[in-house]
Amino acid sequence: MIDKHRLRRLLAPKSIAVFGSRGADFAIRESLAMGFTGPIWSIHPKRCELMGIKCLKSALALPQAPDAAYVAVNAQSAIETVAQLNNMGAGGAILYASGFSEIGGELNPELSRIGAKRQALLLEAAGDMPIIGPNCYGVINALDKAVLWPDQHGCKPVDKGVAIITQSGNIGLNMTMQKVGLPIAYMFTMGNQAQVDIACVIDAMLDDPRVSAIGLHIEGINDLAAFDSAARRALHHKVPIVAIKTGRTAAASKIALSHTSSLTGADRLFDSLFSRLGIARVDTVPEFLETLKLLSIIGPLAHKNIASMSCSGGEAGMMADLIDGLEIEYGTLTFAQKQTTLATFSNGEQVDNPLDYHTYIWNQGEKLTATFGAYMQANFSATVLVLDWPNNATADPLEWDTAMLALADAASTGHHKAVVLSSMAECMPAHAIDTCIKHAMAPMIGMSQCLGALNHAYRIGQAFAAPIPKPLQIRHIKIAVPQTPVLSEVQSKYLLGQHGLPIPKGQAVTSIAQANEVATKLGFPITMKAVGADLAHKTELGAVKLNLNSAIEVEQAAKALFALSDTLLIEQMIKGAVSELIIGINTDPLFGQYLVLGAGGTLVELLQDAKTLLLPTSKEAIMQALTSLKCAPILTGYRGQNAADLDAVVDSVMAVLDYSQTHPVYELDINPLLALKNGAAAVDALIQLGQHHL
Repeated sequence: MIDKHRLRRLLAPKSIAVFGSRGADFAIRESLAMGFTGPIWSIHPKRCELMGIKCLKSALALPQAPDAAYVAVNAQSAIETVAQLNNMGAGGAILYASGFSEIGGELNPELSRIGAKRQALLLEAAGDMPIIGPNCYGVINALDKAVLWPDQHGCKPVDKGVAIITQSGNIGLNMTMQKVGLPIAYMFTMGNQAQVDIACVIDAMLDDPRVSAIGLHIEGINDLAAFDSAARRALHHKVPIVAIKTGRTAAASKIALSHTSSLTGADRLFDSLFSRLGIARVDTVPEFLETLKLLSIIGPLAHKNIASMSCSGGEAGMMADLIDGLEIEYGTLTFAQKQTTLATFSNGEQVDNPLDYHTYIWNQGEKLTATFGAYMQANFSATVLVLDWPNNATADPLEWDTAMLALADAASTGHHKAVVLSSMAECMPAHAIDTCIKHAMAPMIGMSQCLGALNHAYRIGQAFAAPIPKPLQIRHIKIAVPQTPVLSEVQSKYLLGQHGLPIPKGQAVTSIAQANEVATKLGFPITMKAVGADLAHKTELGAVKLNLNSAIEVEQAAKALFALSDTLLIEQMIKGAVSELIIGINTDPLFGQYLVLGAGGTLVELLQDAKTLLLPTSKEAIMQALTSLKCAPILTGYRGQNAADLDAVVDSVMAVLDYSQTHPVYELDINPLLALKNGAAAVDALIQLGQHHL
């Protein structure tokens, strides 16, 4: 276990020790340049001084245990140094040192073995003293002005701001160079995460009230349960998290049995995780920076109705187009609200949203303030002013500054959340960024990035208002050895029926005589299927006969199907389905069991209309997933057609979950579940059991 008190000392140090020369010299220089006032000690066995600081020969010569150590030496020396620091009670160490588990790889197993052994020795040496890395670039704390970093950077001292945690040193370095007005309080590069991982740092950041939002750039998660716990704590503290997760094209875990395997992949599971935890997932660095900036300055949005203002019809039109497909929308104004705004004009302008206020009041501060203030009385969750400054050697920003300050006055008077948006970075000057931040307005760059950030802010606001999700349930199931047979449709339906899944009336038969007898008893029309564990995809094999209406048709179908299997399943034909759905349980190496819901039938792979839910889940979450499918309009009664009994569908899903929670389900596939006007019916089912795996 990591000592949390020591971790706090490491992350907000009052004293620093640096080990090595290359890289360590920058840690000294940049900490001093940032304004660090505590003692800094340099340790090097051969050098006399480093960056003007007299060198000590070893950690044992330190006058006291440092809060933070920056270790830029070779792997073996790093292990010895960490052991000495731990024994003397140091706060912790950041290891720029490399040569641990990152070396070797599949092509060099011997080198991998050496690296893994070194990492084990490093962890043993560290004990409960926190270490970040190894093989990491470092950490910048711009709040306490400690720069444990081996290079130049772009961070400036701040009083509050965002914490960025990345698994890439170079991406972290690049992000520090941003000039878009994002206040970076911490920059972490994590390296191997041998001991301190992303979840641990998130948890530590939640203890610092100066951190307004957290940004993650991640390739993977080492400890899913710890990450889930930290992110749920962020929801409790209402600290927004924004994430870039690389690997959208990563292949799914190897599951080839059922239709559901084609609908999911590791990346979709991360989408589900982030959605569950109220984490905004973005795809690009600009979107990442802009979203963090907006959340840091104005925070999450209370509702989805926003507003846009500009003095150009062209800009208003672009803003109107770019919101398409997002959850936020331009709020409507009542007649009275329009009249209030119109009263501030003198030329009979149209009042709409987006608002084109024309140029009649341009450069007239009081009139601009009056118009903006009147318009914002409609109680939008955020109001955007599109404003592009001229950018040339002789440009005079005064008129644009007037509009910006008018918005600031109107926003502060009415306590509104305000955004100043330039369509291009070249048209947002540094003084405008600084002024916006001073007046608690978000200076945003790029129309799409701004609207996307506002959408994320709305979704995070919804997550903050909702109950915090239950801890993630991670049930790892693996294929048994020897492999457990796939259960037949008959067996699968029987077991699921015992847990409440509605299934058609039917019976298995082994002869034509039995087939005729059962068909007569059930009543026509009936369906007939060849069943067996090796008949997973019956339609493709011609193993299904539908809508049989006579004894002759039953006999002909039975003769054909007995060629495929010695057992047939005869069931009542269910008619009047509103839609065909799929319910699946799959297993992932990281996430364990998870649920898949989507459009089903023979076109399931082609439609790719599915939602993935991590467990545990609820009836409310299942209903939300169903109503967010592309086929949802059909389920809810498209163009006057019958609507499906969604409550019955949800109950069917809960029955499947009830079974999967009490049995080691490796994979389960119900396709299709017929969604009916009244009720639901599972007309095909397949189960692959495994065994629990710790």
